[in-house]
Amino acid sequence: MGKRIVSIAVSIVVAAGTAIALAPPAVADPSGGDAAVAWQSTVDAPDLYPNTAVEWDVPITMSDGTMLRANVFRPADVDGTAITEPTPVVVNLTPYTKLLSTLASLAMEDPTLKPLVEDLGSIVNLGAPFDGITELASPAAQLGRTFGLNRELVQNGYTQVIVDVRGTGFSQGQWQVLGPREQQDTVEVIDWAASQPWSNGRVGTTGVSYSAINQIQGAGKRPGALQAVFAVEPGNDLIRDIVGTGGALGIGFMPAWLAAVNGLKWIPDVEALLQGRFDARWLHDRLADPVTKIPELVEAVTSPTVAGVSPEALEVAQDGPFYRERRADLDAIDVPTFVFGNWHDIFANSEPDIYNGIPVEPGRKQLLMGDGYHAVLGTGFGEPGHPPNMVTLQRAWFDRWLKDIDNGIEEYGPVTLLQQGGGWTTTGSFPRAGAEHERLYLSPVPSGTAGHSVHDGSLTPVAPADPQRLTVAPGLRGVCSRESAQGTAGITVLLGAGCTKDARFNEAEALSFTSDPVDTATALSGPINVHLNTVLDRPDGFWAVSINDVAPDGRSTVLSSGQLVASLRAVDDAQSTFTSSGDYARAHHHLNLDARQPVVPGQPTQLDVSLLPTDAVLQPGHRLRIDVYASSIPRALPLGPMLHDSGLAPQHLELDPSAPSFVSVPFVRR
Repeated sequence: MGKRIVSIAVSIVVAAGTAIALAPPAVADPSGGDAAVAWQSTVDAPDLYPNTAVEWDVPITMSDGTMLRANVFRPADVDGTAITEPTPVVVNLTPYTKLLSTLASLAMEDPTLKPLVEDLGSIVNLGAPFDGITELASPAAQLGRTFGLNRELVQNGYTQVIVDVRGTGFSQGQWQVLGPREQQDTVEVIDWAASQPWSNGRVGTTGVSYSAINQIQGAGKRPGALQAVFAVEPGNDLIRDIVGTGGALGIGFMPAWLAAVNGLKWIPDVEALLQGRFDARWLHDRLADPVTKIPELVEAVTSPTVAGVSPEALEVAQDGPFYRERRADLDAIDVPTFVFGNWHDIFANSEPDIYNGIPVEPGRKQLLMGDGYHAVLGTGFGEPGHPPNMVTLQRAWFDRWLKDIDNGIEEYGPVTLLQQGGGWTTTGSFPRAGAEHERLYLSPVPSGTAGHSVHDGSLTPVAPADPQRLTVAPGLRGVCSRESAQGTAGITVLLGAGCTKDARFNEAEALSFTSDPVDTATALSGPINVHLNTVLDRPDGFWAVSINDVAPDGRSTVLSSGQLVASLRAVDDAQSTFTSSGDYARAHHHLNLDARQPVVPGQPTQLDVSLLPTDAVLQPGHRLRIDVYASSIPRALPLGPMLHDSGLAPQHLELDPSAPSFVSVPFVRR
């Protein structure tokens, strides 16, 4: 406890000092005001150059002799001749093959297809129950331009370089999945881009997801030419973000993602093949590692015992050197960095941490968090009361930091948040100033609001007076849930708002605990932790928890969620954060087998389930609800040995006044 108290004190002092030293007054206009009107006018103005010149599959030789391939897009005159004036360079390194980004660009630039892509959301607006199609389609144009080629940038004085990372696309080598050698490649590509005759030596990076992660990694290595980062949905703690959240595999994302990248890396350079200049080294490298990490994934999921899992599979199935090598050195980043994320993104665990961990002043770093999913960035950008669209923000960011245009982008934000249950807001920090954790206890007393659940309990400011044991069993209703949409990168939004915006169907498999309605608008901001007193009949189990906003009409909307394999409940206090009363605000679990603690069947076992950080407001008349589940398919599934030990048996929640279960909620009361 002494160490915990010291940790709390240090955390408070550091946080206070940082807030005083770094947080400037925020401009309280998430739309950007007059400055954003000017940014949009710049984007809408006629292009400086009428055309784009392309060099396809330019070879870039790395220091170990491996050859990467890049497409280089340069501003060009009307006849297609590249301009001679050196320009800033924007680099994007992707594992999804340059071919995809090129096809996406062609679709968005074609006179016939461009209007269809930009208006896709309204074109396919079929209404309920097909509203999920609209939600998935609406941000297609914004996602496409940041995913690959942004011709608007190129034709206004930037060179864009899109590179296949080693082992993918047309590049040689074996895919390292963001590993150390690949990180070195990022640095070498930036240095190469800065030294080319068409470059003025100033380089920025851009891209979505994987291409955002390798930007952050590269920035942490401080390449001399790098001057700006625009990272859309980056992660930095991959095991906790998506691979093994709470010790359970992200089954809705990881298998499909690995299959997609491994499949795409086998698409050959057909033109080179037909012209007799096929790269034999490319084929040799693919044959040496045909399906990167898929055998390890299958082994970790299917093996019934830890002894049956190979060291290679264990390396990627648990926290350790593999993941430590893939964490960016945030403390070393010293360039302007824009971080775009979503509360229900697969990397929502990391995105605020990346912003908070970069030691540059707010304004030169920005955080924008929406309410979408990984492949569904959210709607309304560019409309009144919403942030500018992503293309506009990207252009303004690079104009400021690569061209020294004084456009005021550093005055935007610095933290722009979609406050769930409310609207877009601007603030100086996340969590918001004044957020303080308060305990609410899980009580068996009926709230009268969740008769559809396995048990309708209450969420109260005092511990329950009488003990009671509640039982919940695993199920499959989670397929129709917001957690499912998050875990599948947004794909199951196709099931519609009846699943993603209303948890009542899923709650039929939950223990629900609901508060009284609030009298006034009540904000919460930051990490959330749920402390559970549990009993299992098997040596292991799995707990999933969500925190929900319950409207007066009964609609229950998930604000945040988390999960934990019971045997991986050991917490690393040194990396955790605490409330002022010493409870966990955010528990950082040891997600490795050395720390595994099988449960003693029948014995009460206390554990902490940390939910993703979030920002929300309960409107008057709304209630807060905690849902407790014994499964979360397809968001997460325990690995084979843990799943075998659990037997998918029913699980028990012990509501004991002497060892209560409670949630620590970061309310903003002032």
